[in-house]
Amino acid sequence: MKLRTVPLVSLAPLLVVAQLFAQVDPGPRGGPPNAGGPLNSVAANTPPTILNFFNAGQGAFVDVTSVKGQTPGAPDDGLGPRFNSRSCVACHAQPTVGGSSPAVNPQVADATADGATNTVPYFITINGPVREARFPLLVDAAGNPVPGVPDGHVHALYTIAGRVDQGTCTSAVISQPNFNAARDTNNITFRIPTPVFGGGLIENIDDSTLLAYRASLTGNTLGITPNFNRNGNDGTISRFGWKAQNKSLELFAGEAYNVEMGVSNELSPQERPAPSEARTTGLPSQCRLNATPEDHTNFNEPAVDTISDVTKFAMFMRLLKPPVQQVSGPNTVGIVLGEGIFTEIGCAKCHNVAYTTGTSSITADLNNAQAKLFSDLAVHHMGSGLADNIQQGTAQGTQFRTAPLWGLGQRLFFLHDGRTSNLVDAITAHSSSGSEANAVIANYNALTVANKQNLIYYLRSL
Repeated sequence: MKLRTVPLVSLAPLLVVAQLFAQVDPGPRGGPPNAGGPLNSVAANTPPTILNFFNAGQGAFVDVTSVKGQTPGAPDDGLGPRFNSRSCVACHAQPTVGGSSPAVNPQVADATADGATNTVPYFITINGPVREARFPLLVDAAGNPVPGVPDGHVHALYTIAGRVDQGTCTSAVISQPNFNAARDTNNITFRIPTPVFGGGLIENIDDSTLLAYRASLTGNTLGITPNFNRNGNDGTISRFGWKAQNKSLELFAGEAYNVEMGVSNELSPQERPAPSEARTTGLPSQCRLNATPEDHTNFNEPAVDTISDVTKFAMFMRLLKPPVQQVSGPNTVGIVLGEGIFTEIGCAKCHNVAYTTGTSSITADLNNAQAKLFSDLAVHHMGSGLADNIQQGTAQGTQFRTAPLWGLGQRLFFLHDGRTSNLVDAITAHSSSGSEANAVIANYNALTVANKQNLIYYLRSL
């Protein structure tokens, strides 16, 4: 049978018809990053020397870590014995330093860097998101989940075994988790990096401001019931991390340094064992290669170099400029229309557009400033479709913090586990059994295709 060639011009009406039935995510906005760099008052060095702290923090943020700090190109020490990647910027790179997962996943190269003999897990791909893995249930020696015994901790992807600086921490002593068994028993969930732009603004929003906004939602007809994760000691509102499990940027940094790179520090002073080791034997002695904490106050260093890396990380995030919306371009009309739709269908109930911060003793740009973050910083039940069955603080297995949307226009991956790079799919995934977003997504589904597309244009402008 002879195939008939269809002229390209005859396909044009089909493309028009297709556009009438489906909205399209145009993908990450091009152009320079609309985020990153120091706050304006910091760039102006007000107060004097504050810019030095920002620069020192940024430098520490991009440094690569090795076990002893003696491996070429990796000047920081303390890596491992288990880790997910080798620097902060490896995970926080898109569209610039401080962002989220980059287009090329550094965790693939991390597996064998400096001679390491790790196997890349099935859920880490070269063009996929940076991920950490958690097991909802504790596993036995065979890798099978133990019913009724929660785990929830991060299971690091890699070990230092095989590296040129492994020392006595060899593959005979330490091994990677059995991720395939966790997959086969449906006992694994993932998290991707959260952007840290504008961290100081988020940190400086007063609890009373957040509580007043929550009170304003009382009796809403959408079924939205925001709650807050709280610090276990002082009861104040926590606000960093996918479940708002961290109270402050310093706690956030200290935990990440220990969990993601294996570096013990003044906030997490012990070397980190595997979850099973933590409950039984502790970390094998052969893998205790450095005195602890590996990162600490540098008593003999001058000025800004005195502070620890964790404090530098926190100061960098605290002084980092927030993202700025980009309205100009071919979709300007759609962006303007989409902004109204965002509020009309109820997205802004949880993704509250902006707050005013409290007074700041640090720098002018944090003082009574507008934080246009598009989040209420509360945790919400997001339904069975997004549940990870992990509790952190008071946040339950179906609850997540409302993700701030500033900078969304240049992100590559969405949702807590990075399951999609398509913004349309990310929106519809908000709806499942038990989700507080169900009524909002019903409103979204009732929109015309044109208005759905305008909403996407608006979100990609953020």
